[in-house]
Amino acid sequence: MTGTPLIEVENLRLDLDVGSSRVAAAEDVSFRIDRGETFGLVGESGCGKSITALALIGLLRPPLAIGGGVIRFEGKEIQHLSAARQRELRGNRIAMIFQEPMTALNPVSPVGRQIAEMFVLHKGKSWQEANRLAVEALASVRVPAPERRVKDYPHQLSGGMRQRVMIAIAMACGPDLLIADEPTTALDVTVQAEIIELMRNLCAERGTAILMISHDLGLVANVCRRVAVMYAGRIVEERRSADIFRAPSHPYTQGLVDSLPRLGSRAALGRGRLQEIAGVVPAITNFPEGCRFNPRCAQATEICRTVVPATDLLGAGGLVRCHHHA
Repeated sequence: MTGTPLIEVENLRLDLDVGSSRVAAAEDVSFRIDRGETFGLVGESGCGKSITALALIGLLRPPLAIGGGVIRFEGKEIQHLSAARQRELRGNRIAMIFQEPMTALNPVSPVGRQIAEMFVLHKGKSWQEANRLAVEALASVRVPAPERRVKDYPHQLSGGMRQRVMIAIAMACGPDLLIADEPTTALDVTVQAEIIELMRNLCAERGTAILMISHDLGLVANVCRRVAVMYAGRIVEERRSADIFRAPSHPYTQGLVDSLPRLGSRAALGRGRLQEIAGVVPAITNFPEGCRFNPRCAQATEICRTVVPATDLLGAGGLVRCHHHA
C-alpha cells in the first residue's frame, strides 16, 4: 500500500477508570485503511473491537478515554478534536452502523425523520427537501414502499428492515468510511447475506471504505481484503483474508479458523463436535502477563507467560504477535 491512508491508527491505547486505578482496555492497536478498501476487525466478544470503533468516531465516554496513540484521518490527527469538530466529521465523513439497531434508533421518532436529520444537519437541506431525500435513501437500501415506511417507527419494522434503516442513515451523506459493528447480529442467514451484499454494493458505487467488526471470521474474510485479529485489547495478527484462512500464524487465529463449520464435515452434518477454544477472554482488570492468550494456548511456554511478544513481519505485509509463530 502506498500514499496516505484514509484512516490510520497508531499505537492507540484506551484506558478504563476502575475506582481509583486506571487500566488499559486496549493498547498498541495499529492499523490502516485505504480509500475504498474493506478491512475486517475480528475477535470474540470482550476483545476491544467496539470500543476501538467508538474511539475512531469520538464517542468514547467515561470511564473510557483515549490514553495515548494517534488516529489520523486523511493524514490529520483527529483524536483530540473539539466536540463540534467531531460532530462535523461523524455522520458526514465517517459513519457507523451500530450493533443493535433497535437500541440505536430513536423509538419515538419516525425512521424517515431520523434519516432526514442527516441531510439537515450535515448538508444544510430544508426539512421538505430532506424528507424527499429520506424516501430516496430508503429506496436505495431496497425498503419496499419507502413513501409509506418513512412514517413508521422502529418497533413497526422487522430486524432486517431496521438494519436497512441504519444503513440508510449511515450512507445518507456519502461518507468516506463506514464502520459496521456486527451489522448482521440477530438476523437469520438469508437476511444476513442480503445486508452484507447491500453494504458492499453501496460502498462500491460510492467508493466508501468499510471497517467491518465481527466475531465471525468466516463472514469478515468473505467480505474484507485484509483482516486484523484482536484478542484481549491487542491486535495479534493482521493478514490478507486469503492468507488468514490458508495459513493462520497466531494460535488464537488458528483456533478461530478451526472453529468454523465446513461443508461435508461431520460437525456440519450434525454428527460431530465443532472445534472450540478452551477458556474465555480474560476480564480487562485481569489480563495475564506476557502473551494474553497464554492461559488458553496449547503451545504456550515459559516465555509466553512472562514476556510480551513483539510484532513480527510476515510475508505480503502481514503482522503477528507470537513467540512461536515460526
